[in-house]
Amino acid sequence: MAKKALVAVTKTKPETVIEDIRLTMERARFTEFLDPSKTVILKDNISWHFPFLSANTTPWQLEGVILTLKEAGYKDIVCVQNETVVTDAFKGEKLNKYVPIFRRHNIPVLYNFRESDIKWVKYQPKAKMRVLDSIFTEGIRIPEYFIGKNIIHLPTVKCHIYTGTTGSMKNAFGGLLNTKRHYTHSVIHATLNDLLDIQKEIHSGIFSVMDGTVAGCGPGPRTMTPVEKDLMLASGDCAAIDAIAAKLMGFDPMKLDFIRIAHESDLGIGDVDQIEVVGEDISQENWGFSVGNNAASAIGNFIWFGPLKPLQKLFFRTPLVYLFVFGSFFYHDYIYWPLKARPQIEAFKKNSKWGKLFDSYPE
Repeated sequence: MAKKALVAVTKTKPETVIEDIRLTMERARFTEFLDPSKTVILKDNISWHFPFLSANTTPWQLEGVILTLKEAGYKDIVCVQNETVVTDAFKGEKLNKYVPIFRRHNIPVLYNFRESDIKWVKYQPKAKMRVLDSIFTEGIRIPEYFIGKNIIHLPTVKCHIYTGTTGSMKNAFGGLLNTKRHYTHSVIHATLNDLLDIQKEIHSGIFSVMDGTVAGCGPGPRTMTPVEKDLMLASGDCAAIDAIAAKLMGFDPMKLDFIRIAHESDLGIGDVDQIEVVGEDISQENWGFSVGNNAASAIGNFIWFGPLKPLQKLFFRTPLVYLFVFGSFFYHDYIYWPLKARPQIEAFKKNSKWGKLFDSYPE
């Protein structure tokens, strides 16, 4: 008999979303995956520090998970943040309204890019690495704090310009890799599976709660169109929850390399026929999402996957990388946000029940 995975999917609405998150986690049997005697790390997903619904962990997603954990007797809960070249963690947690939630529920926050919070140590994986050991030839480094603790990933249902979709597996990218994570973009699918191998070695438990109340269609993880879909997902299998999210969006999960590799490597289940979905009947769901391109992906595809691939080290392992960092930052924050994304999300929120819920959370 084929091995099966369990993914819970729950239809929700703003009035009941906190209770529905608890129900979704219970349906996915979260207590079987998380050791109550160990710290639980909340790894939220700030794809963009600006409050663009579908791009980032939502405040109700964060609060619902915290309340469910506390009600189940998990006492030691902490959030760990990371930064990227286009996201500011402090700005992101403030603009996306996480800070009042952390304060209200006494959740400490650590920053993996701040040495006073988290020390990075060399780690030798037991599993054979596909690419990471050849990329980081001086040794793979991970946050020492992560070792021996539970982790809950808090992604959203959205597309991604380099991986097709993004979710639980991609959420480890920022937490487990340091500021040189861009070295891995040309082999991103294999990288995500190396990271899943490492997660399974170092964590006492892994679980994911994915927000599909507003999903992101288009060239994610930032330049998307938000679409109301009213769903919450949860699973103890990172590949399976990503596969179900991909299916909902209209993609064949096994044609997404990061999911296929995880399935073939026995790191999780990517074949939807081997996944038991409890809660909502999604058998006929196909949202017809597509990825497309934006300015960043056009340049990235040309260098990481196109004719300039042999020159990657010149572009990304020399001071030239700062030109790309500045270009990405300037484009997203000073062109796309004020001219396109901010008017888009403000218009969306006026007609969205989830936008109204977001605005109801305190600054």
